[in-house]
Amino acid sequence: MKKILFIVNPVAGKKKILNALEEIDKAFYEGGCECDIYFTKKRGDATDKVISSAEKYDMVVCGGGDGTYNELITGVRQKGIDIPVGYIPAGSTNDFATTLGISTVPQKAAENIVSGTQNKLDIGKFGDLYFSYVASFGAFTAASYSTSQKTKNRLGHMAYILGGAKDLGSIKPYTAKIEADGKVYEGDFLFGAVSNSTSIAGMIKLDKTLVDLSDGLFEIVLIRMPKHITQVPGIFLSLKKGNYSNEYIEFFHASSVKIETEKPLEWALDGEHATSEGEILIENIPGAINLIL
Repeated sequence: MKKILFIVNPVAGKKKILNALEEIDKAFYEGGCECDIYFTKKRGDATDKVISSAEKYDMVVCGGGDGTYNELITGVRQKGIDIPVGYIPAGSTNDFATTLGISTVPQKAAENIVSGTQNKLDIGKFGDLYFSYVASFGAFTAASYSTSQKTKNRLGHMAYILGGAKDLGSIKPYTAKIEADGKVYEGDFLFGAVSNSTSIAGMIKLDKTLVDLSDGLFEIVLIRMPKHITQVPGIFLSLKKGNYSNEYIEFFHASSVKIETEKPLEWALDGEHATSEGEILIENIPGAINLIL
């Protein structure tokens, strides 16, 4: 039988994975796999476990939110191994899983992993860090990493919406110079996202026909600071409707992005906090992860 390292975030979502462990283990076993379960205890634990133990297994699977999956791929990249990975989503928003069409029913997701095929997917490199689907800065970004796990579990996706709405009153511009594949964008920006996904924080939806997770390119969204704060909801509504012709929206594809700011810039990488100072290079790593779908 194939051996699976199953890394579980026990506090993700509403402890959905914990309530489905027996069904997941059964699905793995009936699919010809046996699994060793490891429960994470702190941030970064999944990455450490992959680095220390992944080579003993045929496959590594995580159960949790997008942040848990981020830790898994970070471990794979830092370890430098080419191993199939699986994802059983159980977070509050699950943007990346939504993009991929991964079932949010744990048993079904497990069944699909043992019967699925490997797919080479791009990931992003942010300095020395990695992300699976988005690096974002600006308005509403803080809601993804500052909202407590308890609140996320209680309110789910609404926690991000409420967090974003709270940010509306303290919106400020971020002065930056952004270079992407030879083009330069300068000025004051309200929000920026370097993504490989059709869903960002559950609030921004990109046209599926414009997103390819294996083309070596990011989908980049920049929102310039409008003249009046009251214009902000309309800008995000344009994005949600797939209307990128709004005068304050820049939307394009690029394989790498260099962003320069005079002040430190706070980011969210797959919902986890990061900071850049001065200049940060964000690169697409084509086909870096073998995700089973």
